[in-house]
Amino acid sequence: MKQSIKVMQLLPALNSGGVERGTLDLARALVHAGHESTVVSSGGSMVKQLELEGSRHITLPIHKKSLSSLLQVRPLRQIILHERPDVLHVRSRVPAWLTYLAWRKLDPALRPRLISTAHGLYSVNRYSAIMASCEQVIAISECVNNYLLDNYKAYLQRPPEIIYRGVDTDEFNPDILPPDDWREGIEREFPNLRDKHWLLLPGRLTRWKGQEDFIELIQRLCKNRNDIHGVILGGAESNKRHYEEELKQKVKNLGIDSHLTFVGHRSDIRFWYKESSLVYNLSKRPEPFGRTVIESAAMGTPIIGYNIGGPAESLGVCFPQGLVEQSNTQALYDRTQELLNSGPQKVNLAREFTLEHQAEHTIEVYKTMLQESFGTSSD
Repeated sequence: MKQSIKVMQLLPALNSGGVERGTLDLARALVHAGHESTVVSSGGSMVKQLELEGSRHITLPIHKKSLSSLLQVRPLRQIILHERPDVLHVRSRVPAWLTYLAWRKLDPALRPRLISTAHGLYSVNRYSAIMASCEQVIAISECVNNYLLDNYKAYLQRPPEIIYRGVDTDEFNPDILPPDDWREGIEREFPNLRDKHWLLLPGRLTRWKGQEDFIELIQRLCKNRNDIHGVILGGAESNKRHYEEELKQKVKNLGIDSHLTFVGHRSDIRFWYKESSLVYNLSKRPEPFGRTVIESAAMGTPIIGYNIGGPAESLGVCFPQGLVEQSNTQALYDRTQELLNSGPQKVNLAREFTLEHQAEHTIEVYKTMLQESFGTSSD
């Protein structure tokens, strides 16, 4: 088997989001390791960065949930034949279907290996089953792995390979400090944060992300201490603006608008992690993974979270004392008080949650699959 691997990743678009960021992260790692990286998508704002980092991009409209997308199967098959990748790596359901339909008509002795990454807890139906139907499935957490085994076992050709999403430790690490005037600037913008311990809840504003539990926590804490300030970091999508207003009204009705601040979406989130005393992940339903947990751990800040889903897996490894029973608001309050009163805490980012480990493990999966393809001819 040749040493350099030619990998083609396929996803709907390259605009923003966790799947897109993961695609760019892996593409960069592939190039850095001396492999050849190509991405097929309908395009987007991240294409320029992808290409600057050494990958190639091929534009093809493989993003629409429409029967008309079947017209892309033939062009996609021609791209695969022309590019001759060793591995096809699909990351979303529509591209996975189109890739599978293009791939299955190719000569089984010569076609690439077909791998998927299951990024979510997909609705259980035939449409979603494609993510479990590839030659090898990568699950981004034990939570996703168990979900696949519970709901899609009949489609799996082999057990999923668990590869956690990884944080880039060049971007997130305890040695990174905010610019000298950063906190001063934030406190000018939000004066109520001055001289307080910040308690931070990052994440988009949506009903199951736990903002209401966090607001009620801040209300209780403020009755007993005047040294803390709650920060809700994250924006609302256009169809969730009403929920943002609902949350702000709740804060006002509880009389804690001087103790809790909405700071919106921020591009400097790593400094918010660094300057906070505690970070929270309070999702009320299982999430496939909890990026805010590992980013906060990478910056060395303690995290408190409900013991549910993917976030609980990483929290259980990086800072197990931060786990509390799901939706137990008394336990949430007690653990917050305990950690605030006990001084600095040691937080450990396990290597399995680093981008470096994620890339190495993924490349190992590629190599294993390719050895299976070519191993018999060399025996």
